[in-house]
Amino acid sequence: SMSTKGEAFAGLSVAITTPFRDGEIDFAKLREQVEFQIAAGTVCVCPAGTTGESPTLTHEENERLVAEVVQIARGRIKVMAGTGSNSTAEALRMSRRAEKDGADALLVVAPYYNKPTQEGFYQHYKALAEAVGLPICVYNIPGRTGKNIEPETIVRMAELPNIALVKEATGLMDQASQITSATNLTVLSGDDSLTLPLLAIFIGRLFLLV
Repeated sequence: SMSTKGEAFAGLSVAITTPFRDGEIDFAKLREQVEFQIAAGTVCVCPAGTTGESPTLTHEENERLVAEVVQIARGRIKVMAGTGSNSTAEALRMSRRAEKDGADALLVVAPYYNKPTQEGFYQHYKALAEAVGLPICVYNIPGRTGKNIEPETIVRMAELPNIALVKEATGLMDQASQITSATNLTVLSGDDSLTLPLLAIFIGRLFLLV
């Protein structure tokens, strides 16, 4: 079988919202959301992703949210914590904290707004991969961050042991297929309209292997 890094996270990962009431995180509603996903048989929940409004959470809220979701999950569902930042130091701090609080993996968005060079992207993820022991999912969403992490850069990153997954939200089919053919990363589709065409690529590869 073709095993990939991060394959434990293959399947459905759900980016959950961050419910608020009167300006504060609504932890009762959060518990309902996580329990709903567990009951549905979802593989993994992602707190503090784009859907969880990570750009508007304070770092303290981000950390508390992740810790709370881990507590609610109690190992019944995987938790991939959003710990990305456009500051490497902040991403390091939140990633170490999420690891300490018991997250299973980290969802790390490309540094946004800064528009780093490809080398800058590589060094950002390398610093994180060397600082924590958790699998890291590189979240590439140039429509929001302002710059694409090129496939060649992701191929370089894939050599780092803890870089295990890539969430591809570029909308570029050939970019996703380049990554799947050149690395052993698990590719998560960040763009639902691409899931079926991507599946066709995977099935096509399997037919070729048979």
